[in-house]
Amino acid sequence: MRIRSLGVIEDAVVELSPGFTAVTGETGAGKTMVVTSLGLLLGGRADPALVRIGSKSAVVEGRIAVPADAPAAARAAEAGAELDEGTLLVSRTVSAEGRSRAHLGGRSVPVGLLAELADDLVAVHGQTDQQGLLRPARQRQALDRYAGDAVGVPLEKYVAAHRRLRTIAAELEELTTRARDRAQEADLLRFGLEEIAAAEPQPGEDEALAAEAERLGHAESLASAATAAHAALAGNPEDLEAIDAAALVAGAHRALEAVRSHDPALAALADRIGEVGILLSDAAGELAGYADDLDADPLRLAAVEERRAVLTQLTRKYGEDLSAVLAWAESSAARLTELDGDDDRIGELTAEHTALCAELSQLAQTLTDARTEAAQRFAGAVTAELAELAMPHARVSIDIRHTDDPDGIEVADRTVAFGPTGADEVELLLAPHPGAQPRPIAKGASGGELSRVMLAVEVVFAGSDPVPTYLFDEVDAGVGGKAAVEVGRRLARLATSAQVVVVTHLPQVAAFADRHLVVEKTNDGTVTRSGVQAMEGEDRIRELSRMLAGQEDSQLARAHAEELLEAARSAL
Repeated sequence: MRIRSLGVIEDAVVELSPGFTAVTGETGAGKTMVVTSLGLLLGGRADPALVRIGSKSAVVEGRIAVPADAPAAARAAEAGAELDEGTLLVSRTVSAEGRSRAHLGGRSVPVGLLAELADDLVAVHGQTDQQGLLRPARQRQALDRYAGDAVGVPLEKYVAAHRRLRTIAAELEELTTRARDRAQEADLLRFGLEEIAAAEPQPGEDEALAAEAERLGHAESLASAATAAHAALAGNPEDLEAIDAAALVAGAHRALEAVRSHDPALAALADRIGEVGILLSDAAGELAGYADDLDADPLRLAAVEERRAVLTQLTRKYGEDLSAVLAWAESSAARLTELDGDDDRIGELTAEHTALCAELSQLAQTLTDARTEAAQRFAGAVTAELAELAMPHARVSIDIRHTDDPDGIEVADRTVAFGPTGADEVELLLAPHPGAQPRPIAKGASGGELSRVMLAVEVVFAGSDPVPTYLFDEVDAGVGGKAAVEVGRRLARLATSAQVVVVTHLPQVAAFADRHLVVEKTNDGTVTRSGVQAMEGEDRIRELSRMLAGQEDSQLARAHAEELLEAARSAL
């Protein structure tokens, strides 16, 4: 990590190694800023008060090694971030005005995404930052992972069945709560369909009736016009002196026919006039037929208007025109079939709901039994660890309980509440001394005890499903002597399967570290790039001497420091 303008740190680089890294330094030197910096990279709350006085912003940048197949890598890729040779670049900027920005793999991302990734990357434990395993939900998750396939296999089946049950319950709720509305809708649809069926409308009937009504309403004027037109074209038999168009055209055609052989152009005109004569004759014939066929029956007109009124009633209710009415009838018939089938659907869903509840009851019982067995092993292992961490009389237990709920499922001959992960409520309890009642660890332990409980839990849990990195902030608070040595030994044990970073003031703990970093302030009270140093060889002995006796050059302290290092190496 590179830290700039954060608290007392002006500009410093913290290089963390695999295994166990101890961070030490004088009180107020800035050790806690290492924890704070990592917290910012993991989406922690940005406090503008952390920005160094005189600076516009504080910046923390980090490079985190992430396997390509890790969930964190997949989630980062979804956000558009890119892995750089198996590492993920993360940065967080906090302005003095309180604004905060986050970047992941070269892309600007919401700060919440960093917090989302944190659960898969780092477990943080400190005097006031024990939120992870203090939450019952996380305790249940930890227990499930510790139990392995004994819980994992039935839990996968349970989750799928529970998801299906929620879907069915929602559909049943919708069907039953809206039963009255659906019945009213069905009645309205049925009435409309019956009304349309009684009228028996045909496609295009409204347009055909409109045209017929127009014709019948003007039958006399239409007949008169047709007769007059026919007389003009073909003549009136009763008026022998009248000249008609057909006769005139025929005369013109005869005149040209007599001389057509003398000029091709005139012959062409004669042909065209002949065609006009044929058209006139055809038109005259159709006019005569039209006049003869025209029905001026007022009874037929009344019947047409009556039929149009019936169709108008339908278009007023069900569509703009008859085509829309017929389309409404088709879609409404399908909807009515669906509504009429609701009772059958409710019966099917109710039967499936009952079967799923029975299946969930069996799976929940299996989960309870597996969790109970794993809880006994887990609690026993944690209790054994606490005995070596200056808590010899402490007893850890895991309470697995159920809450009665008349609308729940049957588990252990009780009707209990259930959720997406089963019916069990899991909580880690601690009795710190004989005679004490087991209480939730958040209430039953002091600050130092809580850190040691978390350490014991992590050590036991590490073999099951460890996160890549653990950060402990003064996990050794309140312990010393042999207990401090055991704390260091267990941190070293945890470091065999994960990266462990510990901020400590105890030399017994620091002696077990694979890498020892010291945070030092300059004379002006700042921590610069050179202010975070890796201690090796003689330098490490001097730092351990300072931690032991407050005197770097004390021969007695140096001898003790060398003894601690040797003891730590031999203990591993």
